[in-house]
Amino acid sequence: MKDFHGKPGVAVVTGGTGGLGSAICRTLAARGSAVAFTYRSDHEAAKRLATELEATADPLDLTDARQTKAYIERFGAIHTLVHAAGPLVPQQHLSTVDPADFGRHLTAEAAAFFNLVHPALPALRASKGSIVAVTTAATKRYPVRDGLSAGPKGAVEATARALAAEEGRFGVRVNCVGPGMLTDGMAADLMANGDLDDRALEAARRAIPLRAFGTAQDIAEAVCFLASDRAGFISGQKLDVDGGYGV
Repeated sequence: MKDFHGKPGVAVVTGGTGGLGSAICRTLAARGSAVAFTYRSDHEAAKRLATELEATADPLDLTDARQTKAYIERFGAIHTLVHAAGPLVPQQHLSTVDPADFGRHLTAEAAAFFNLVHPALPALRASKGSIVAVTTAATKRYPVRDGLSAGPKGAVEATARALAAEEGRFGVRVNCVGPGMLTDGMAADLMANGDLDDRALEAARRAIPLRAFGTAQDIAEAVCFLASDRAGFISGQKLDVDGGYGV
């Protein structure tokens, strides 16, 4: 399958060294796209992935609008923009979240997404390209203690819908993918640090009709489908990849 073969320019992926981001980069490359990805601090992982995919890798603070604009403007052509970056979010009741901390997460999620998309619009208009934001299934069916993630990612989804409505006249499509419980990525980190213990994991599994957790590749497949011309008449939508959790 070579969905992106021959497309001019690159697919830009944020959070490329993360569990989801790296799977997305590999799948885009396997399907014919040149890939450029950003990362926060894992230089060794970035170097390995860049070598593997013959991709470009750059550290980038997405909360810095000026730095992000300069990064995006380096590329002459962009056919796909995938936002898969985001901070590790602790599981806690909203009543225990400091308002300043909530504000920081809004900046790290929603403002970062806008900082990325805004300077990329001219290139995406020129290519009639696609934007895909990786958010969360929790904005449809809320699991308790996930508000610090679901709230800011809900702002990303609302911004994505607004962009889809406004940029469609230029041929730009904007969609979201909402991961459910996975064995990779942030869920794996939460398991490792004890935020999700065995009891919580079993309760989560029972809430999923398929009675299983997904993988990073499940998310990469959805992202690459929505970014490809096979989804050419899909815009302003969110595809939850959650084993039926939101049913």
